[in-house]
Amino acid sequence: MLFVPAELQKLAADIFTAAGCSVEESESIAAHLVEANLMGHDSHGVIRIPSYIQWMSDGKVLPNQKVTTVFENDVISILDGEFGFGQSIGKQAMQIGINKASTHGIAVVGLRNVGHLGRIGAWADMAVAANKVSLHFVNTSGAGLLVAPFGGIERRLSANPFAAGIPIPGRDPVVLDMSACTIAEGKIRVALNKGVQVPEGSIIDSKGLPTTDPRVFYANPPGAILPIAGHKGFGLGMIIEFFAGALTAGSCTNPANSQRLANGMLTILLDYNVFLSADAFAEEVRRYVEFVKSSATAPGVKEILMPGEIERKTRTQRTEQGIDLDDTTWSQIHGVAKALNVSHKFAEPKGGGVASQAGLNIPAVGEKT
Repeated sequence: MLFVPAELQKLAADIFTAAGCSVEESESIAAHLVEANLMGHDSHGVIRIPSYIQWMSDGKVLPNQKVTTVFENDVISILDGEFGFGQSIGKQAMQIGINKASTHGIAVVGLRNVGHLGRIGAWADMAVAANKVSLHFVNTSGAGLLVAPFGGIERRLSANPFAAGIPIPGRDPVVLDMSACTIAEGKIRVALNKGVQVPEGSIIDSKGLPTTDPRVFYANPPGAILPIAGHKGFGLGMIIEFFAGALTAGSCTNPANSQRLANGMLTILLDYNVFLSADAFAEEVRRYVEFVKSSATAPGVKEILMPGEIERKTRTQRTEQGIDLDDTTWSQIHGVAKALNVSHKFAEPKGGGVASQAGLNIPAVGEKT
């Protein structure tokens, strides 16, 4: 079913307002989720609405929270998200960092105890919009236990997203948005809702055998996601855990903290004007991007794409054509709207919904990335 982005965003905002979020926070969450869908990251889009509302109902995420400062100096802020919505708290934390970097040329922001931060590339987008270079390391304290270590078969790491943004004056920025594992848990959930398989090499079952069946991931005992590039992805995931979990004092992934999903994010922001002139920076990054894109392409490849280009192309296409939601996802969102007495103009779902997932151990915690 195709949805006009603005209309889907309004429905999402109405749902969060009805659940108890302020209008400002509701609009922020809704905009972030729909933007993820527009960018092609359906795993971090409106499919999250039912989980978010369930967490809020259970007191695992709290509406209308403000960050509190645990430690601060000219260039460092250690912040506590007070278990608020990640889309709201993340924006507050990023603005603090951007302000510090604008004044001092560099900022390091450690954020802990915050709800699901959504598409991490959004925070890199926010930084490049302010002409800042940025790095973002993310983990979960326990409820996002998803990934097996290299050589292991049991979940020991979170998905460990990493994002980076490079503003390029005069042209589109380079924005890398990835994780240290092969697939986002949300993408497994999307596949489950659509009734399709996940890519080969993404997940294993509880015995360590490869599978493409998304149901196996949620079985009892559950499967696990694999790290990217074997030992290299595992090593990257460990470093991200230490940066986002230990340095923020929010905890590396720990089963003892599994009662709620809490993200940790360490963000480093740099003002390139401190390192060299804006013209010199722009000239060098533009030169290198053009050099890389000038490579002869492999058979069947039309062009070399920079990180973030495919998302921008997808955004343009989906803005024009609409956002397509499968019947199960729409049924679940419709069910939440109905429970909260939120009216909308969209057609009733054809079927599907939670009932189609009966017998599967699907937590409402999702992943990070």
